[in-house]
Amino acid sequence: MVINTTSKTSEMDPGMREEIHKAEVLDELEPLVEKLMNRHKEKRRLWWSDEFLPASEKTVDGEKLKLDKLRERAQGINDSTKVSLLVNLLTEEGLPHFHRILSKYLGDDSFWSKWNFMWTAEEDRHGAVIRDYVRDTRIMDFTKVEQMQFDYQVAGFEPSWDSDPYRVFVYTTLQERATQVSHQNTGKMAGNEDEPVLHGILKHVAADEAKHYIFYRDVFKGLLDIDPNRALQSAATILPSIDMPGLTMPNFNQMADIIRRVGIYGPWDYKDIVQEAVDYWKIEKLTNLNEAGRKAQEKIMKIPGRLEKVAKYIERKAKKKTYSFDFIYDRQVAFE
Repeated sequence: MVINTTSKTSEMDPGMREEIHKAEVLDELEPLVEKLMNRHKEKRRLWWSDEFLPASEKTVDGEKLKLDKLRERAQGINDSTKVSLLVNLLTEEGLPHFHRILSKYLGDDSFWSKWNFMWTAEEDRHGAVIRDYVRDTRIMDFTKVEQMQFDYQVAGFEPSWDSDPYRVFVYTTLQERATQVSHQNTGKMAGNEDEPVLHGILKHVAADEAKHYIFYRDVFKGLLDIDPNRALQSAATILPSIDMPGLTMPNFNQMADIIRRVGIYGPWDYKDIVQEAVDYWKIEKLTNLNEAGRKAQEKIMKIPGRLEKVAKYIERKAKKKTYSFDFIYDRQVAFE
């Protein structure tokens, strides 16, 4: 079913009319949200930090020996991987910002709000386990890490898309997938043989992010089914580029450049993520659109090609760079 604007809102301010319409669509989607939540809970496996990093008061000698060996292995993690791990950690600890943004639209007593609380609880373990790992292994100057985390939270995260719930769900689809890729590739850089604990932690985190991505992806598919013209316009605004939630953390651009150069996450990955979403949502096959919807559809179909040109341009223009960060004791990370 496709929802049309009702006559009751025809005389309202256009902005207010849009807001009311989208709220009605979110109400319409509640049964789908309940279905997607139940599917999510059936497929997930909750896990806890203690499975990887024992922290009980009754820790036995064997576990203490494992921790000593873990610290020895962790010293072999290269600095580029540590930079990525730090970005992943701080990004996960930006969770309060996302909970706040999502809670604007999801109400107090609905499956939307139930999802937001459940999602928050699941995500909270990600920052916790990575923080535990960094602290237990002593691989960074932890005081500097905490200072960065504090500065990041104080800086806030106020994206331009947070005034439109449709854009929120496009963004969360892309961001969850991007975070999955980043965790997964950081774990691969650490190596299953060289550092299996970190590899295992990030594999579990990435698997969670994949499930969250599927939820948000299917929510937006529901929006396209009900309100395709407005949904396409929102998607056309977000898909060309997204600001990662870590944008406001100290030295983010420099750290992101390292992550791109070593192949953990960069423009090529984002291009693939957008293409994947566009294909799944079957944007090209949508019909019976109004003029605004058709224009948005045409724009969206051109975006992956433009993103490929951007990725090639960034690669071509890359120059020699040397970075240093206080959280890895000012050691240099150099690129030819």
